[in-house]
Amino acid sequence: MTNPTACLLVIGNEVLSGRTRDANVQFLATRLGEIGIPLREVRIIPDVPETIVAAVNETRAKYDHVFTTGGIGPTHDDITSECIAAAFGVPWEPHPEAWARMERHYPPGEFNPARQRMATMPRGATLIDNAISIAPGFTIGNVHVLAGVPRIMQAMFESLAPTLEGGPPIASRTVHADGVMEGRIAEGLADIQRRWPALDIGSYPYYRMGGGGVALVAKGVDAAAVDAAAHDITVLLRAIGGKPVPGEPPV
Repeated sequence: MTNPTACLLVIGNEVLSGRTRDANVQFLATRLGEIGIPLREVRIIPDVPETIVAAVNETRAKYDHVFTTGGIGPTHDDITSECIAAAFGVPWEPHPEAWARMERHYPPGEFNPARQRMATMPRGATLIDNAISIAPGFTIGNVHVLAGVPRIMQAMFESLAPTLEGGPPIASRTVHADGVMEGRIAEGLADIQRRWPALDIGSYPYYRMGGGGVALVAKGVDAAAVDAAAHDITVLLRAIGGKPVPGEPPV
C-alpha cells in the first residue's frame, strides 16, 4: 500500500518577516506521520493573492492532501479563504452552517462584518470544527484550510483527523551518541541506507554546552525494518568507539 502524501502551505507576511515564529510544522508533520500521511513539502508564502492561488493549484495537483495555515481571521489581510475560492474557480460566499453557528455564538449586534468574513467560504466547502473559538476551518477538494494560531490549528486538525484516510503509520527510531562527528560515520551510514533502501535514514548533528554529537534517525512504514536499521546504526556507532543511546539527545 502506498501512503498518501501531504504538503503544508504556511501563509502570512508575519512569518516571512520574522515577527511570528511558525509553530505548526512540527505538530502537523508528527501527527500526519502517525496516521500514515507523510509531509513531503512545506512552503511559506506571503499574503499575495496571485502567489496563494498559484501555490494552491500547483500543490493540490501534486499531493494527496494540502494543508494551509494562517489567513482566515477577520482582518483585511486574512485573504486565504477567498484565494482558495479563486483557486477552485468557485464563488466566495456566506457558508450557511458557519454563518448560523457564529451568529448564535455572538451577542446581538456583535456578529459584525469583520466576523462575517470568517463565515464566508468557497462554495461547496465542508466545515472543520473549531472547539476553541467557534470560527471553523474548511475543506474543499483535497485542500484543508486551518487557522494559524497553534492552539486553534491543533484543535481543528484533531477534528479533521478522523476523516483523513492514511496509510501505515510512519515508524521512527533515533539513536544518538555524544562526541561523534558526521565525518566519521558518513561511509558506514551510506552502507546502511543501501541496505535499507525503503527507509529514510538521516544524520543530524547537535551542539550544546559540554560538547556535541550526532543523532541518527531511521524512518519508514515497515516497523521491523526500522528496528533492524536502528540496530545497524547502533553497531556502527559502537564500531567507531561511540556510546550509542536510544532516543533523541537531551536538550
